[in-house]
Amino acid sequence: MDGPGEHDRSAVRQAARAVLEAHWVPEGYAVPNPATYPWQWLWDSCFHAVCWAELGDDRGLTELQTALSVQGADGFVPHMNYVRHPGVAADLWGRDDASCITQPPMYGHAVAELVRRGVDVSEETVAKAEHGLRFLLVDRRRLANGLVALCHPWESGADDSPRWDDFCPGGFSLDSWRRAKNRLVASIEHSPAGSPVANSAFESASAGFNALVVFNARELATVSGRSEIAGYADELAECLADQWDQPLRTWADAGEAESGSGRARTLDGLLAMLVAAETDRIDAVAADLIDPSAYGGWCGPAGVHRGEPGFDPRSYWRGPAWPQLSYLMWVGLRTHGRQEAAEAVASATVRGAMRSGFSEYWDPDDGTGCGAAPQSWAALAALMA
Repeated sequence: MDGPGEHDRSAVRQAARAVLEAHWVPEGYAVPNPATYPWQWLWDSCFHAVCWAELGDDRGLTELQTALSVQGADGFVPHMNYVRHPGVAADLWGRDDASCITQPPMYGHAVAELVRRGVDVSEETVAKAEHGLRFLLVDRRRLANGLVALCHPWESGADDSPRWDDFCPGGFSLDSWRRAKNRLVASIEHSPAGSPVANSAFESASAGFNALVVFNARELATVSGRSEIAGYADELAECLADQWDQPLRTWADAGEAESGSGRARTLDGLLAMLVAAETDRIDAVAADLIDPSAYGGWCGPAGVHRGEPGFDPRSYWRGPAWPQLSYLMWVGLRTHGRQEAAEAVASATVRGAMRSGFSEYWDPDDGTGCGAAPQSWAALAALMA
């Protein structure tokens, strides 16, 4: 049974602030976890920025600006910033200051949320976010169906998602997939400016990543007053709509795995709900998110549909609840007016965050913490409480 006060809003916010405060470093961001993740990750910091702003702390803007400080001249935003220890991963990435791939561009949403909360976001920061999204919408390679291609599975944020299993020689295992991911870094193709634009050894356009490109471009346009990237995003959304698989009730990835593991039923595959226009699809996702035979969990939506053969509620990206994905599902449900489902997802996610000790991810059924603990992005519970 829940303990008394577990869902008390002030207690959740106090716990979230304590985690963010403890993880703040002088370089201008909250480390995801001091021991396991001491560097800056792009989408983590964008979520942190929203959390700081929700808590009335101006470090949200500082963290967002730090994440964008390693942006390339063409708009490319690296997914890791090594400002604390330049050169620590140069052998892997071929550069000292940052990585050579990106991550979901949550900076569009972060800017919009900061502005909505009254934060004075400079035109320079807005322009940087816009430049980053334009790089993805215009400069990044597209697959034949028009979707933006990934250069590496890490760019999706969903590192070990079952959607990548077809790219793992001999079938998925942690060791073989780790080796495969490291090899894929070497085959990334770069623009003359040195930014990642394609990968001939990894032909994939993640439905989730494309959905977040659309979502963030639209979010940014609401506060910038400029419509160019929103127009590009609308065109991309039309391509994404064609990826809906009605029998599986999910959006499929495009590329080499489209007829196989790219149709695995995963929460990252449902991110397209954020930008969907079709009522029946939104209803299907809303129902599945709270259905205990699908994704529904007492402590948050499972990251993989329970009917998938590899579902494991405590294995990294193979079934646990992830706070950042639960938050995005909550945002989408609220945007589309599915209040009952949104409240159920919020309540369950807050329960999971508190029971897990604000872990990186957790068992969706009992809240047992997994991965690094505490992890800063679990502070998103403060918005959902």
